[in-house]
Parts: sequence; C-alpha cells; structure tokens
Amino acid sequence: MVRADLADLWDPPQAEGRGPPEADLTLAELALAAIAARLDPAALASEGLETAALQAALERCGPRGPDPGRLAELLGTPVGSDRALVGLAEPLGLSAFELLCTALAIAVEEDVLTGRVLAHLQQPLGGSRPTLGLLATGLGPLCPDPRPLHGLGGGAALAAGLLVRGNEAAPLPEQTLRVPAPLVLALRGLAGGMAGALPAGELVAPVPLPPSLLAAAADQGRALVGERVLVLRTGSSAEGRAVAAAVAAATGAEAVFLSGESPVGLGPWLLLRQALPVFELPLAPGERRPLPAIAGYRGPRLVLCGPDGSVESDQRPALNWILPVPPAEEREALWHVALGGADHHATLARQLARDHRHGSGRIAQLGLLSRHQGQRLGRRDPVAMDVVEAARGGEGLGLDALAQLGAAPVPEHALVLQEGVRADLELLLLRCRGRDRLAEGLGQAARTRFHPGVKALMVGPSVTGKTLAAGWLASRLGLPRYRVDLAAVTSKYIGETEKNLSDLMARAEHAEVVLLFDEADSLFGKRTEVKEANDRFANAQTNYLLQRIETYDGIVLLTSNSRERFDSAFSRRLDAIVDFCLPGPRERHALWLAHLGEGHRLSEAELNRLAGVVDVAGGAIRNVVLAAAVLAREAGRPITLADVRRGLEAEYRKLSQSLPQELGEA
Repeated sequence: MVRADLADLWDPPQAEGRGPPEADLTLAELALAAIAARLDPAALASEGLETAALQAALERCGPRGPDPGRLAELLGTPVGSDRALVGLAEPLGLSAFELLCTALAIAVEEDVLTGRVLAHLQQPLGGSRPTLGLLATGLGPLCPDPRPLHGLGGGAALAAGLLVRGNEAAPLPEQTLRVPAPLVLALRGLAGGMAGALPAGELVAPVPLPPSLLAAAADQGRALVGERVLVLRTGSSAEGRAVAAAVAAATGAEAVFLSGESPVGLGPWLLLRQALPVFELPLAPGERRPLPAIAGYRGPRLVLCGPDGSVESDQRPALNWILPVPPAEEREALWHVALGGADHHATLARQLARDHRHGSGRIAQLGLLSRHQGQRLGRRDPVAMDVVEAARGGEGLGLDALAQLGAAPVPEHALVLQEGVRADLELLLLRCRGRDRLAEGLGQAARTRFHPGVKALMVGPSVTGKTLAAGWLASRLGLPRYRVDLAAVTSKYIGETEKNLSDLMARAEHAEVVLLFDEADSLFGKRTEVKEANDRFANAQTNYLLQRIETYDGIVLLTSNSRERFDSAFSRRLDAIVDFCLPGPRERHALWLAHLGEGHRLSEAELNRLAGVVDVAGGAIRNVVLAAAVLAREAGRPITLADVRRGLEAEYRKLSQSLPQELGEA
C-alpha cells in the first residue's frame, strides 16, 4: 500500500525569506559547509564568488559548525525544502550519508551558483555535478563510515534510481552523481512527467463508468494491500484505464500507466506522487510474463491486459478480475450521457441498451462518433442510423489488420431461402437479440456456466447463401460484420496463430461485432493423431480455439461445406447449426427476380422456365445476371432471355457442364 504517512511529503516549502543563522538551514547548505570546513582557510579567503558561497555556508551553520549532531537535528526536523527527501529515507532505506549527498546533487540542479562552487572544488576534473570522491572526502566526517565511497556506490539511493552515476567508465572517485529531473520536480511538489509513465490525471476524456463497476473497483482497491498484484482483464484499454484509476483512487493513490521496462527512478517517483503503478501488458495465449520490477517500490501493482496469458510476480499469485459488461439499466444511462444527455435522447438510449451488449469504453466511443456522424449530415442530435454507421466505420477497433469489414447492409428481400432455413435463421436472430438476459428466470442447471455469446455454424454446398445470410443477420442486429482474414491470422511460427486469434477475438468482444469465419474448417477442423511435431502444434491450436470460443462473449458465425470436417467436441459447443441446401424451383424463381430487378424484359413464362430448368444456387444466378447485364448495357437495352442464356453458357462452362437441353434456343 502507498504509505499514508508519506502525505506530509507534500507540505509546501518554507518561504524564501531567510531568518537568523541556523533557523532554516538546509541539508545542501550543511553539505557545502562540511566541504568548506575541510579546505585551507587561505583558500576561503581568496576572492571569488565560489569561495564566498562556501564561506556563507559555514557562517549559516553557526558557531557549532558542521558536525554529526547538527545533521541529526536536520534529519529529525527537516525544513520544508528537505521534508520530502527525508520522508523517503524509511521506504527506500536511505542512510544519512545518502540523504546528504542527494540534497547536494539536487541543489546543483536548482542553483547555478552551487554548480559553480562544485566545479571550482573539483578542478582540474571540472564538472558541476558532485563526484563520488568529493562526497566521500568532504562529507565523510559528518557520517562516519569506514568505506564511504563504496557505501555510496552500492547504496540504496543508487539502487532505487534516486541517484544516477555518470562517467561510469572513469575510476570510482571520478564518477559523478545526479538526481533525475522528474525526481527533482517531484521532491519539490511540482508536476513533472517521467518517460514511459502516464498519470491518470493526464488521460484525455476518461471513460464514464457505471455505478456497479465503480463500486466493484472501490472494493478491489480496499483489498489491495501490501505487495498484491491485481490483473484487470478487458478488451478495451480506455475502459481498463478508467477502472484502474478508480481502483487506485480507492487506495488513496493516483494510477500511473506504464508500458515497457520501468524507467530509472520510478520507485521514488511513485512514492513522492503517491501513485499506484499500472502495467499495460499485451499477453498471448499461454504466455507467462514476469511483472517488471520497480526498484525502491514495495506497494501494490495493477496489470491491464486481455483475456489470455498469465502474470508472474515474485512467486506471489496475481488476482484476476475480468471486467463485466454493465447490465442493461446501466448501459442505458451510459448511452444517454454518450449521446449528449438531453431528455429527447432517452428513447434512443433505451433502445441501444436493449439491443447491444457494449461495455463502457465502447459506448463512450460510439457516442462520440455518432454525434460527429449526425453533425456531418446536418443533424443536431444523433439518430439510430448514426450509431449503426459509427459502429460500421470500425474506428478505433484495431480489427482491420486481421479481418475485413463486410459490405453494405443486406436488405430483407435480398436473402432468398427455403422456409425451413429461414425459420432457423429467424430463431438464431432471436437468440442473438435476447442473449443478454436469456438465462434470467431459468433453472440452476440452465444458468450454470451460461455465457451470453452466440456460436453458430452455417453449413451447406458452395454459393447457397451462407455468407449472405451472415450479412443479413448482422444487418438485422445493427452490427458490423467482420470476415476473418485467414491469411493474416495464420502463421508458420509456433504460437503466433493463437496470439493473432486472441487479439482478434478480444477486440471483437469489446466492439460487439458479428465475427465471420468463412471456410472455418481450416481452423476448427478435427484433431489428428500425433505422428510428428507439427501435428502436436496443430492440435494445440485447435484446443485453444475450442476453449476460447466457448467463453467468447460476442456473436461468431462459421461457414463450411460440410459439418463432418469439424471435431465432435466443437459441434457440442455450438448454439445453432443451420443447414443450407440448394434452392428449389420456387426459391430459384425468387432469386432470379431478386437479382434481375426492374431492368429486364423476361416474361413470367421465361422466368418460370429458368427456375424450373436451371438447377443452380444463388451465387451462380448472381454471376449469370451480372454477365447478362454487361451484354445488355453494351447494346443499350434491358436484359433479355438471350443475354441470360449467354451468361448461363459461361457459367456452365465454369462447372464443366452443358447447358440443359430443356432451355432451348434463345
């Protein structure tokens, strides 16, 4: 826990006005006086600003001069400018000698004259920062130590990064010491950044959190004592940061977000700012990442990551917290704020909360994007279509590298299916819409291990409308559809495919999109007998997918030509399997009409003839109509049966088949 007694480090420094000698003597002045006391009096009598400053430091010590007793008094009741530094002594384990050396090194960073004095004393080496040799010889009498040089060189101040050595190639006495600039500012109670560290107060537009999540964050913060590690798992970095800030606030600290290795001096900087470190770690499936150490810091730590991987910390178990999706009532309040907060936004907010399982971070993002979308089109307030378009835009999702956004929404009349298949799709649509509260009111057996995610397989011959049905489903749900790019996901490197899939599915869960795996058997196929190393890794990949898709919180659709290609364990994890079959004459008639539109001259008899004789699926009909449209437009007239016949000839040649004799001549 961040020490509560460090709060007194933030008392402001005393006023600049000087009192009588010794009244507000600082540690830096005592250090200069101790160095001056070891000089030849004749040297102090020589003219020069540097020697005058040393003489003044001696006079400030009063008649007692620089002695160990005076140092003990200053450490016991430090003046305002030294209070923060002395407060670090206990948590960092600093010796009195290290405190004195650090105070002098800080004075160099703040006062030009102090730097000139040290450069004068260290001639011919020069340099305004104190050397270990000068500190050991000049300050040693104040802090008796048989080996002051080695004690300083291997002490706690250097280990914690409060002091940093310079000129390390030189002999030990000629090496210099400095205090990093962020620590100088923090020791004076001033704001100052540190490389690789982002305080929560500097976040741009933090994400609003619902009451349930704030209450849970407060509970987690109260329990975060000692050196415990709490891992926050979420697909939204913005929401995760907001929750981490709330957890830190419950401990009385400020969250500071870190990426990469800990910068030098981070431990003292965290103590001075009363801050709680939050490591942002991208973890792959099965990856075990040791938590970076923070020299000088012995408090709790937070980790922000996705659903996979694990964190190790000095053999201490890390606690895991998977951030939940807020309930519908809280989502409604979040949507109301995100849309602008006006009374007339209430209806749209209620609809969006009912139809979508977005988290806090995604709601805030979509609210901002939909307001921009509405203003771009001249509307003062966003409407439902603006939210849909904002979600389809995919801004900030990070999915584009591994998946492709589907085409425009699929209208109702564009999907022509047999009645049984459409009934299965309608049932699947209802399952997707009601997934948020599906288990409410059911028995214990139904609620056990229930996940709101929906997994469905669409199986059947090629070009029977499986991909189009996925687009239709996404359109009816008002969600963007992303088709997984298998070439981008799969990798020849062991473990890389699982890492890509983990990243993809975590982002898709956060964004609430319909995720489509076309030809899914290439990834979710049957496990094989292990005959060589590649078989073992392929089975491990399948095992990961089986486990991950079972806990997937979103909607995932898979297509394949045959269900026999899937592992039986995978089939049991599916919520629905929709069998697509080749269309019959009635469906083919509707397909011809749906594709031809109004720009054709085919009679009803000709359409019936095509539907009855040409036994092809919807994808083939689409190809034929496009080929016929090319011919008709070249001739400057509507599509005729002759154009369709030529298109059919080309399509049948692709299939290595002959045109049905029943079709006759055009």
